[in-house]
Amino acid sequence: MAKNTICLWYDKDAEDAARLYAATFPDSAVTAVHRAPADYPSGKAGDVLTVEFTVAGVACLGLNGGPTFKHNESFSFQIATDDQEETDRYWNAIVGNGGQESACGWCKDKWGVSWQITPRVLTEALAIGGAEARRAFEAMMGMTKIDVAAIAAARRG
Repeated sequence: MAKNTICLWYDKDAEDAARLYAATFPDSAVTAVHRAPADYPSGKAGDVLTVEFTVAGVACLGLNGGPTFKHNESFSFQIATDDQEETDRYWNAIVGNGGQESACGWCKDKWGVSWQITPRVLTEALAIGGAEARRAFEAMMGMTKIDVAAIAAARRG
């Protein structure tokens, strides 16, 4: 396990979530599945307790801790994309597998984990600042999934 690992709390589906992420994003994998050695408050001996995985190179641990805690937007994965095809692929993998759309390039997977599917054309525009950043920002504010062509057009004015 990596020295610094993000721990994500799931009710009971940490392995399913990790496998979806590994199948969706490059440089992602499920690296270990650990079963509970004894009964615990939300599970039985032999149930999957933790799952070690990576998402786009980031070390994570999924904990099947039961229904007590829920995911919210205060934590999200931000995935940079290079074009509309890549944006669509990731967005559709998250939303199309029981997730839901949100605003400004955000969506949630079916377990409630938030994702920002963010084309580089948008982050580059915002980094430039000034009128170009304002136009790109204003275009983004009306979007759910980011439209790469619309952001590029807004950058040009």
